[in-house]
Amino acid sequence: MNADTTYRHTQYAWLCWLIAAISIPAFVTAAMLWQKPGGAILIAVSGLMLLYLAGSFGQLSVADDDDALLIAFGPLPLFWRRISYAKMRAANVERTTFLEGWGIHWSLRGGWVWNLWGYDCVEIQLDQGKIFVGTDQPQILAEFLQARIAKTPAT
Repeated sequence: MNADTTYRHTQYAWLCWLIAAISIPAFVTAAMLWQKPGGAILIAVSGLMLLYLAGSFGQLSVADDDDALLIAFGPLPLFWRRISYAKMRAANVERTTFLEGWGIHWSLRGGWVWNLWGYDCVEIQLDQGKIFVGTDQPQILAEFLQARIAKTPAT
């Protein structure tokens, strides 16, 4: 892969469809309990929270964004991060551990984890800290980032 190539990949978490499907019985139950507003509202809000969760973490997109790497959960674009290539020092294929799990959180090894599904990731060393980006294409992403890091002057 040469440094002029762009990168864009989206990984999907099919488990989120199950989470979204669980919200349907919550809405049906809320409708049946409509005469008891407290219970109906609580169950309906629970269903909405499940839909929100499924919509926020149903996919993880990693893309070249001119002078930075864009990492975004979706399809609801609520959680995203943009990392300048000039702040990157290295990119290597790694694996997260079971304890590091999925989602967005601080790693036990230091640095942030942005992972949707599985244990394959790319560890990106930054000027200050590091980030683990989960992907089902770790080698391709690492090669792309290594080429961009080599091409981009440090700040």
